[in-house]
Amino acid sequence: MYGIKKFFIFTAEMKTPFVYGRITSAGDFTDRKPETEKLVLNFTSSVNSILISPRRWGKSSLVAHAAETVLRKRRRIRFCFSVLTNVRSEEQFYRNFAAAVLLGSSKKIREITDIAGRFLSRYAPEVSLNTGPDPEFKLEMNLKEVKKNPEDILDMAEKIATEKKIKFVVCIGEFQNISGFDNPVDFQKKLRAHWQKQSLVSYCLSGSKRQVMMDIFATQAMPLFKFGDIMPLQKIPVEEWISFLKKRFADTGKIIENKVARRIAESVDCHPYYVQLLAQQCWFRTRSRCNNAIVDTAFSNLVLQLSMLFQDLADSLSITQVNFLKAVVDNVEQLSSQDVIIEYGLGTSGNIMKIKKALISREIIDIESGKVFLMDPLFRAWLKDHYFRNR
Repeated sequence: MYGIKKFFIFTAEMKTPFVYGRITSAGDFTDRKPETEKLVLNFTSSVNSILISPRRWGKSSLVAHAAETVLRKRRRIRFCFSVLTNVRSEEQFYRNFAAAVLLGSSKKIREITDIAGRFLSRYAPEVSLNTGPDPEFKLEMNLKEVKKNPEDILDMAEKIATEKKIKFVVCIGEFQNISGFDNPVDFQKKLRAHWQKQSLVSYCLSGSKRQVMMDIFATQAMPLFKFGDIMPLQKIPVEEWISFLKKRFADTGKIIENKVARRIAESVDCHPYYVQLLAQQCWFRTRSRCNNAIVDTAFSNLVLQLSMLFQDLADSLSITQVNFLKAVVDNVEQLSSQDVIIEYGLGTSGNIMKIKKALISREIIDIESGKVFLMDPLFRAWLKDHYFRNR
């Protein structure tokens, strides 16, 4: 009994070798070598990059990793980071964008304040920094003037780069949110008009809604058509996960064989966030050697832990949307065939497109090479093993 107690104390005190839900450091980063090399080349060559993948596939970690790689060799390149998760209007975008550029231009609050005063004077900028346990940078501006004349903000990075004899890479996450602004096409025209003229600033624009991002950057009629190098992010191959998992277990004195590591990765369809999460749960349960029984138990427990969230999600769907997901879980391929429509109660053939559009918009499903799939592998497992079991 003492040995077991001692083991759990030791495990709790050890630093977990798996990272998820936040940007990973260089030591925790998994593979992505081709994508990293491509981004590094784009960053150093002032080529705009458009990075697209579902949420929690590691876009932010990839961008941060590529930026760190560049910064080790190129000191005259500065990076600005911004995320549009809670940005719902042009005015919010401009403030968010300006704050990111200011933070990228200097690490000294006095210099940042000086730069804001010189380059954003028409907007009456007020800069503040909360230096408490959770530092927070704030930029306040006259938003009416910002909306009326945003030119100084959109040109600020180029002007600062010229003055400092540096280059900027501006990285903006969840960029698809601009499609929800009032007059989004006019807004994109403003961005293109200013950004395409800049020679010292390049942009890395990433988004999690593939169809919206493709509409913005791959539709010929749109202002940002071919604005940058479009990079759809793929899943990390299972063989790379096997090598990674084996090393991380070994680094902490534990063993995991190839077939067991494969089981972890394949159980969650190589989803980066869930591979790390499931691996951590397996690692916690492993005293010396991980096995399939540990993986299966950890997986089942994760599904149950998330069951309330999944139940709420399912309850928010219409009957035909739920029926459609049942067909997807059953691996039905011809979802628009009359027989499938009747069997699964999908309404009419015209309703299928509406269902797909609604579920894609909510990031529940996606379509790749004509095949519909659920984006969350644990939600799929919950639907199959719990929700649809008695239906």
